[in-house]
Amino acid sequence: KAKQYDWKDSNLALFGSDLDRQVKKESAEKERAWAPVLENRRPQLYNFKVVEWPKELYGKFYSGDSYIILNAYMEQDKLCYDVHFWIGKESTADEYGTAAYKTVELDTLLDDLPVQHREVQGHESRLMRSYFPEITYLAGGCPSGFRSVKTREYKPRLLHFKGERQNIVVWEVSKSRKSLDNTDVYILDLGDRAIQWNSSGANKNERFKAAQYLQGLKSERNGRLSCEVIEEDSADPNHEFYSSLTEEEADPADSNPFGSQQSRSGQKRMLRR
Repeated sequence: KAKQYDWKDSNLALFGSDLDRQVKKESAEKERAWAPVLENRRPQLYNFKVVEWPKELYGKFYSGDSYIILNAYMEQDKLCYDVHFWIGKESTADEYGTAAYKTVELDTLLDDLPVQHREVQGHESRLMRSYFPEITYLAGGCPSGFRSVKTREYKPRLLHFKGERQNIVVWEVSKSRKSLDNTDVYILDLGDRAIQWNSSGANKNERFKAAQYLQGLKSERNGRLSCEVIEEDSADPNHEFYSSLTEEEADPADSNPFGSQQSRSGQKRMLRR
Protein backbone atom coordinates (compact mmCIF):
# COMPACT_ATOMS: atom_id res chain seq x y z
CA LYS A 1 0.00 0.00 0.00
CA ALA A 2 1.34 3.41 -0.98
CA LYS A 3 2.35 5.64 1.87
CA GLN A 4 -0.17 8.40 2.63
CA TYR A 5 1.20 11.92 3.06
CA ASP A 6 -0.41 14.70 5.03
CA TRP A 7 -0.03 18.14 3.43
CA LYS A 8 0.25 19.58 6.94
CA ASP A 9 3.66 17.92 7.17
CA SER A 10 4.84 19.57 3.95
CA ASN A 11 6.37 22.99 3.34
CA LEU A 12 2.88 24.23 2.35
CA ALA A 13 1.55 23.86 5.87
CA LEU A 14 2.08 27.55 6.64
CA PHE A 15 1.04 28.85 3.21
CA GLY A 16 -1.35 31.80 3.63
CA SER A 17 -0.87 31.87 7.40
CA ASP A 18 -0.09 34.99 9.42
CA LEU A 19 3.51 33.83 9.70
CA ASP A 20 3.72 33.34 5.92
CA ARG A 21 2.39 36.85 5.32
CA GLN A 22 4.75 38.35 7.87
CA VAL A 23 7.74 36.72 6.19
CA LYS A 24 6.61 38.01 2.78
CA LYS A 25 6.06 41.50 4.14
CA GLU A 26 9.50 41.61 5.74
CA SER A 27 10.95 40.50 2.41
CA ALA A 28 9.06 43.26 0.60
CA GLU A 29 10.28 45.84 3.10
CA LYS A 30 13.85 44.95 2.16
CA GLU A 31 13.18 45.61 -1.54
CA ARG A 32 14.84 49.00 -2.11
CA ALA A 33 12.67 49.71 -5.14
CA TRP A 34 9.58 50.00 -2.94
CA ALA A 35 11.08 52.81 -0.81
CA PRO A 36 9.44 55.63 -2.82
CA VAL A 37 6.06 54.00 -3.47
CA LEU A 38 4.29 55.76 -0.63
CA GLU A 39 5.27 59.04 -2.28
CA ASN A 40 3.03 58.01 -5.21
CA ARG A 41 5.84 57.54 -7.71
CA ARG A 42 5.59 54.98 -10.47
CA PRO A 43 8.05 52.07 -10.64
CA GLN A 44 8.90 50.32 -13.90
CA LEU A 45 10.09 46.77 -14.39
CA TYR A 46 13.37 46.71 -16.30
CA ASN A 47 15.59 43.67 -16.72
CA PHE A 48 13.53 41.86 -14.07
CA LYS A 49 14.18 44.56 -11.48
CA VAL A 50 11.81 47.27 -10.31
CA VAL A 51 13.26 50.73 -10.83
CA GLU A 52 11.76 54.17 -10.35
CA TRP A 53 10.40 55.63 -13.58
CA PRO A 54 11.26 59.35 -14.10
CA LYS A 55 8.27 61.64 -13.67
CA GLU A 56 8.95 63.39 -16.99
CA LEU A 57 8.39 60.04 -18.74
CA TYR A 58 5.04 59.27 -17.11
CA GLY A 59 2.62 58.10 -19.77
CA LYS A 60 5.31 56.69 -22.06
CA PHE A 61 5.31 52.88 -22.24
CA TYR A 62 7.72 50.63 -24.11
CA SER A 63 5.89 47.76 -25.80
CA GLY A 64 8.66 45.35 -24.81
CA ASP A 65 8.35 46.06 -21.08
CA SER A 66 5.90 45.52 -18.22
CA TYR A 67 5.05 48.22 -15.70
CA ILE A 68 3.60 48.62 -12.23
CA ILE A 69 1.65 51.83 -11.56
CA LEU A 70 0.69 52.82 -8.02
CA ASN A 71 -1.93 55.46 -7.32
CA ALA A 72 -2.38 56.55 -3.70
CA TYR A 73 -5.28 58.77 -2.59
CA MET A 74 -7.25 59.74 0.51
CA GLU A 75 -10.86 58.69 0.93
CA GLN A 76 -12.77 59.51 4.11
CA ASP A 77 -9.48 60.17 5.92
CA LYS A 78 -8.18 56.76 4.87
CA LEU A 79 -5.21 56.11 2.58
CA CYS A 80 -6.29 53.97 -0.38
CA TYR A 81 -4.40 52.48 -3.32
CA ASP A 82 -4.90 51.25 -6.87
CA VAL A 83 -2.11 49.12 -8.33
CA HIS A 84 -2.07 48.58 -12.09
CA PHE A 85 0.00 45.82 -13.69
CA TRP A 86 0.54 46.79 -17.36
CA ILE A 87 1.71 44.30 -20.02
CA GLY A 88 3.30 45.51 -23.26
CA LYS A 89 2.39 43.60 -26.41
CA GLU A 90 6.04 42.53 -26.85
CA SER A 91 6.78 41.89 -23.16
CA THR A 92 8.20 38.42 -22.52
CA ALA A 93 6.54 35.83 -20.29
CA ASP A 94 9.49 36.02 -17.90
CA GLU A 95 9.20 39.77 -17.62
CA TYR A 96 5.48 40.07 -17.03
CA GLY A 97 5.66 37.07 -14.74
CA THR A 98 8.21 38.93 -12.64
CA ALA A 99 6.05 42.06 -12.72
CA ALA A 100 3.06 40.03 -11.54
CA TYR A 101 5.11 38.63 -8.65
CA LYS A 102 6.32 42.11 -7.71
CA THR A 103 2.72 43.38 -7.81
CA VAL A 104 1.77 40.77 -5.21
CA GLU A 105 4.83 41.75 -3.16
CA LEU A 106 3.73 45.40 -3.25
CA ASP A 107 0.22 44.39 -2.22
CA THR A 108 1.65 42.53 0.77
CA LEU A 109 3.82 45.52 1.71
CA LEU A 110 0.70 47.70 1.80
CA ASP A 111 -1.24 45.21 3.95
CA ASP A 112 -3.57 44.04 1.15
CA LEU A 113 -5.11 47.50 0.83
CA PRO A 114 -4.57 48.05 -2.93
CA VAL A 115 -7.16 47.16 -5.54
CA GLN A 116 -5.26 45.38 -8.31
CA HIS A 117 -5.92 45.94 -12.01
CA ARG A 118 -4.48 43.99 -14.92
CA GLU A 119 -3.89 46.20 -17.95
CA VAL A 120 -3.05 45.20 -21.53
CA GLN A 121 -1.50 47.52 -24.11
CA GLY A 122 -4.20 49.29 -26.07
CA HIS A 123 -6.98 48.17 -23.72
CA GLU A 124 -6.18 50.17 -20.60
CA SER A 125 -8.96 50.95 -18.15
CA ARG A 126 -10.39 54.46 -17.97
CA LEU A 127 -8.97 54.74 -14.47
CA MET A 128 -5.41 54.09 -15.63
CA ARG A 129 -5.80 56.44 -18.60
CA SER A 130 -7.02 59.18 -16.27
CA TYR A 131 -3.57 59.36 -14.65
CA PHE A 132 -1.82 60.68 -17.78
CA PRO A 133 -2.43 63.51 -20.29
CA GLU A 134 -1.84 60.90 -22.99
CA ILE A 135 -0.39 57.42 -23.33
CA THR A 136 2.40 56.82 -25.83
CA TYR A 137 3.53 53.38 -26.99
CA LEU A 138 7.24 53.26 -27.86
CA ALA A 139 8.82 50.38 -29.75
CA GLY A 140 11.13 47.88 -28.06
CA GLY A 141 12.31 48.02 -24.46
CA CYS A 142 13.56 50.84 -22.30
CA PRO A 143 17.28 51.57 -22.82
CA SER A 144 19.52 51.50 -19.76
CA GLY A 145 20.32 55.20 -20.09
CA PHE A 146 16.71 56.33 -20.07
CA ARG A 147 17.24 59.23 -17.68
CA SER A 148 18.99 61.52 -20.16
CA VAL A 149 18.69 62.32 -23.83
CA LYS A 150 22.04 62.64 -25.57
CA THR A 151 21.49 64.10 -29.01
CA ARG A 152 24.38 62.24 -30.66
CA GLU A 153 23.16 58.93 -29.29
CA TYR A 154 19.42 59.58 -29.64
CA LYS A 155 17.54 57.23 -31.90
CA PRO A 156 15.08 59.24 -34.03
CA ARG A 157 11.50 58.04 -33.91
CA LEU A 158 8.33 58.69 -35.84
CA LEU A 159 5.14 58.98 -33.75
CA HIS A 160 1.66 58.47 -35.18
CA PHE A 161 -1.36 60.39 -33.78
CA LYS A 162 -4.78 59.00 -34.63
CA GLY A 163 -8.28 59.28 -33.20
CA GLU A 164 -11.25 61.48 -32.42
CA ARG A 165 -11.92 63.95 -29.61
CA GLN A 166 -10.44 62.63 -26.36
CA ASN A 167 -9.55 59.23 -27.82
CA ILE A 168 -6.25 60.08 -29.51
CA VAL A 169 -3.78 57.19 -29.61
CA VAL A 170 -0.03 57.83 -29.95
CA TRP A 171 2.41 55.12 -30.99
CA GLU A 172 5.80 54.70 -32.62
CA VAL A 173 5.91 53.50 -36.24
CA SER A 174 8.63 52.66 -38.76
CA LYS A 175 10.64 55.72 -39.79
CA SER A 176 9.53 55.37 -43.39
CA ARG A 177 7.56 57.50 -45.85
CA LYS A 178 5.31 54.49 -46.34
CA SER A 179 4.18 54.78 -42.72
CA LEU A 180 2.47 58.10 -43.48
CA ASP A 181 -1.32 58.18 -43.75
CA ASN A 182 -2.95 61.26 -45.24
CA THR A 183 -5.68 61.30 -42.60
CA ASP A 184 -3.49 61.55 -39.48
CA VAL A 185 -0.73 63.54 -37.79
CA TYR A 186 2.90 62.51 -37.19
CA ILE A 187 5.82 63.86 -35.17
CA LEU A 188 9.40 63.14 -36.19
CA ASP A 189 11.46 63.31 -33.00
CA LEU A 190 15.14 63.85 -33.79
CA GLY A 191 16.34 64.46 -30.24
CA ASP A 192 17.25 68.16 -30.41
CA ARG A 193 14.42 69.08 -32.77
CA ALA A 194 10.97 67.77 -33.59
CA ILE A 195 8.76 68.24 -36.63
CA GLN A 196 4.97 67.91 -36.60
CA TRP A 197 3.52 66.85 -39.95
CA ASN A 198 -0.19 67.53 -40.44
CA SER A 199 -1.71 65.52 -43.26
CA SER A 200 -4.35 67.05 -45.48
CA GLY A 201 -7.05 64.89 -43.87
CA ALA A 202 -6.02 65.23 -40.21
CA ASN A 203 -8.72 66.38 -37.83
CA LYS A 204 -8.38 69.26 -35.37
CA ASN A 205 -8.16 66.92 -32.36
CA GLU A 206 -5.15 65.08 -33.78
CA ARG A 207 -3.46 68.40 -34.63
CA PHE A 208 -4.12 69.81 -31.16
CA LYS A 209 -2.93 66.66 -29.35
CA ALA A 210 0.28 66.59 -31.40
CA ALA A 211 0.90 70.27 -30.61
CA GLN A 212 0.43 69.53 -26.91
CA TYR A 213 2.81 66.59 -27.22
CA LEU A 214 5.49 68.85 -28.73
CA GLN A 215 5.23 71.21 -25.77
CA GLY A 216 5.55 68.25 -23.42
CA LEU A 217 8.70 67.08 -25.20
CA LYS A 218 10.17 70.57 -24.98
CA SER A 219 9.48 70.72 -21.25
CA GLU A 220 10.86 67.19 -20.76
CA ARG A 221 14.14 68.33 -22.37
CA ASN A 222 14.36 71.53 -20.38
CA GLY A 223 13.56 73.73 -23.36
CA ARG A 224 16.43 72.36 -25.43
CA LEU A 225 14.23 71.35 -28.33
CA SER A 226 13.34 73.29 -31.47
CA CYS A 227 9.88 72.55 -32.85
CA GLU A 228 8.37 73.04 -36.29
CA VAL A 229 4.93 72.36 -37.73
CA ILE A 230 4.48 71.67 -41.44
CA GLU A 231 1.44 70.96 -43.60
CA GLU A 232 1.30 68.15 -46.15
CA ASP A 233 -0.23 70.44 -48.79
CA SER A 234 2.40 73.18 -48.54
CA ALA A 235 5.59 71.53 -47.27
CA ASP A 236 8.68 71.51 -49.51
CA PRO A 237 9.19 67.96 -50.91
CA ASN A 238 12.85 68.29 -49.89
CA HIS A 239 12.05 69.28 -46.31
CA GLU A 240 14.09 67.60 -43.57
CA PHE A 241 10.98 65.74 -42.45
CA TYR A 242 10.84 63.82 -45.73
CA SER A 243 14.59 63.45 -46.20
CA SER A 244 14.88 61.89 -42.73
CA LEU A 245 12.50 59.09 -43.65
CA THR A 246 13.43 55.96 -45.59
CA GLU A 247 11.68 54.35 -48.55
CA GLU A 248 11.53 50.96 -46.83
CA GLU A 249 8.30 49.05 -46.39
CA ALA A 250 6.53 49.88 -43.15
CA ASP A 251 6.15 47.18 -40.53
CA PRO A 252 2.60 45.72 -40.83
CA ALA A 253 2.39 45.73 -37.03
CA ASP A 254 2.62 49.55 -37.11
CA SER A 255 -1.01 49.75 -38.20
CA ASN A 256 -2.13 48.08 -34.97
CA PRO A 257 -0.48 49.33 -31.73
CA PHE A 258 -2.70 47.07 -29.63
CA GLY A 259 -1.02 43.73 -30.25
CA SER A 260 -3.20 40.78 -31.24
CA GLN A 261 -6.42 42.69 -30.61
CA GLN A 262 -7.81 44.27 -33.76
CA SER A 263 -9.72 47.09 -32.16
CA ARG A 264 -9.78 49.22 -29.05
CA SER A 265 -13.48 48.53 -28.72
CA GLY A 266 -12.79 45.13 -27.14
CA GLN A 267 -13.70 44.51 -23.53
CA LYS A 268 -11.25 45.85 -20.97
CA ARG A 269 -9.83 43.34 -18.49
CA MET A 270 -9.58 44.34 -14.87
CA LEU A 271 -8.71 41.73 -12.28
CA ARG A 272 -8.81 42.21 -8.54
CA ARG A 273 -6.77 40.00 -6.23
